[in-house]
Amino acid sequence: MSNILVSACLLGVDCKYNGKNNRNENVLRLMEKHTLIPVCPEQLGGLSTPREPSEKSGERVISKSGTDVTENYKKGADEVLKIARLYGCKRAVLKAKSPSCGSGKVYDGTFSGTLIDGDGVTAQLLKQNGIEVQNENSELL
Repeated sequence: MSNILVSACLLGVDCKYNGKNNRNENVLRLMEKHTLIPVCPEQLGGLSTPREPSEKSGERVISKSGTDVTENYKKGADEVLKIARLYGCKRAVLKAKSPSCGSGKVYDGTFSGTLIDGDGVTAQLLKQNGIEVQNENSELL
């Protein structure tokens, strides 16, 4: 059994920007063979739930009303990395398309639903530190 970091919203925790979750049965099935460590980078970075939606715009993260929340996202990513190291996690399953957790594709900052190539702040930091990052749509087992 290995420890895997998982976006808490995928486990059914109501921590999404809108106060809801993204419960995913395929992710929950990982508990049969692994210990799942739930994390929400936005909350760990000091943002509330619910909160205004945000998207990456270049290297910044901007809320829908134009507030720069990049520092909250960086702090949350740092905290998630600390947790990964504490638990010896070599792998993470994070929410697709998120400005924190997205891996490979994220929204472009226009709030129009347009995806671009890139990683969320937390996914990028984890990858830079040798942690394999997948999303809930990946082949998980």
